[in-house]
Amino acid sequence: MEFRLIDRIRERTAQGREDVRLGIGDDAALLAVPPGMELAAAVDTLVEGVHFPVGTAPADIGWKALAVNLSDLAAMGATPAWALLALTLPDTLAPAAREAFVDGFADGFAALAGSQRLALVGGDTTRGPLAVSVTVHGFVPAGQALLRAGARVGDAVLVTGTLGDAAAGLALWQRAESDARAASLVARLNRPTPRLAAGLALRGHANACIDVSDGLLADLGHICAASGVGAEIEAALLPRSSALLGLFDDAAARDLALSGGDDYELCFTVPAARATEVQADLARLGCGATRIGRIVAGEGVRVRDADGGWLEPSRRGWDHFAA
Repeated sequence: MEFRLIDRIRERTAQGREDVRLGIGDDAALLAVPPGMELAAAVDTLVEGVHFPVGTAPADIGWKALAVNLSDLAAMGATPAWALLALTLPDTLAPAAREAFVDGFADGFAALAGSQRLALVGGDTTRGPLAVSVTVHGFVPAGQALLRAGARVGDAVLVTGTLGDAAAGLALWQRAESDARAASLVARLNRPTPRLAAGLALRGHANACIDVSDGLLADLGHICAASGVGAEIEAALLPRSSALLGLFDDAAARDLALSGGDDYELCFTVPAARATEVQADLARLGCGATRIGRIVAGEGVRVRDADGGWLEPSRRGWDHFAA
């Protein structure tokens, strides 16, 4: 059964690459890193009921399992190349249901992998609570990777796309709301877009970069901690979609944008004098970027409201081990 499932995944995710010397089917893959490149590697695990709701379509799980990892490569300015997949399937699934799940999962995974010429080169399947672990590998020219450390006092803080949509989508999913605006937000939860082209464009321009997975406040806080600086954010400047603003009041939309997480946008800092130039570059790529604040001396992230006072958010982001 296990080998049949592996074959089904391999058939649906086949992607030829000259740097894959040996792919799925042996004890390990054999891979060639191009000269002058560094290998960027990242791994994420998604667990049912923690990282995606029970009842999520298999194809959406397949897409998201890869997307959240590609977002990590985007934050490093890396070009995707290969992936490994470990898939844990409940033993309560009948054989036909198990194969149907694998087919749907692999189709969602392949839809995103194919758009990036990413090859699945190995992995594993086993029984247990539904969970997916994906490891991705990508290339970045030596010395050019984007890092969390490097933000400087006076830098502008920017973020791609819009914030809060995925967390709003989860709330709407839980409330079973189903109009067009709700559907667009749920789609942001289930099928995030890794900002790979933006990450490549930021090489040589951004002083620091991270993807927004656990919430803007938490993830910008990681940049601040790694760089030994603080940040000040203007709540009124947070980029929020029309769907979010149409279904949530301003305060709720603001809190979702600050702390919701799962958006997989890029948050980065650039010298203030170059912010407009970088925004123009990212606008040409279709994702755009909004200037939301500045890097300051000190530590941590503070948020200023429209009246000039300091906000104290009810929470600062997602904690995987919180009750």
